Amino acid sequence: MEITTGMIKELREQSGAGIMDCRNALVGCGGDMEKALDSLKEKGLLTAQKKSERSTGQGLVEAYIHTAGRIGAMIELNCETGALSGHAGGGTGAEIY
Repeated sequence: MEITTGMIKELREQSGAGIMDCRNALVGCGGDMEKALDSLKEKGLLTAQKKSERSTGQGLVEAYIHTAGRIGAMIELNCETGALSGHAGGGTGAEIY
């Protein structure tokens, strides 16, 4: 079966996946939209599972206390590398606006 751009567009709208991922899923499933969507979901779950096993050993904790002292917030940001602690903009990456 020929894979059309309309089929790829429809699958992209349903899944949010990239163009080539959608095309490859449709080719692999013989043009069956439901099977291709299931294939993309499985692939996405596998990707999420791989990422969930990664260690987030770097990060920072920021706190904000309002001037009256009655309102406050604390946030913990975790990341895989030290990118948060050495933010290129000179700040921490967790500024409160």
